[in-house]
Amino acid sequence: ERAPAKADPVRDIRQRFFLGAFPVATIDGLEGRAIAAVLGLVVSRGYNSEETFFGMLLRAETKGAQGIIGYRENIVFHPDGSRFYTCYGTAVALERR
Repeated sequence: ERAPAKADPVRDIRQRFFLGAFPVATIDGLEGRAIAAVLGLVVSRGYNSEETFFGMLLRAETKGAQGIIGYRENIVFHPDGSRFYTCYGTAVALERR
């Protein structure tokens, strides 16, 4: 008998992002979607850009968000060649369609 598949929240949020089900915008709104509530700033930091970005989405989701507006990112280049990423934006709840 097979063991049930373990939930992978990063894979799940990544899939929803790429399907357009968890929108991220650099502007202060989402075209065609009304914002029901602003849930606050979410920030994620790390040495891997993809993990940092999707970590931010997971933090937003734990606040009850269905999207992020005002997205920004910052990259710090260290002398040893490594990069440190910061991703941040405003988590928002969206009105139902």
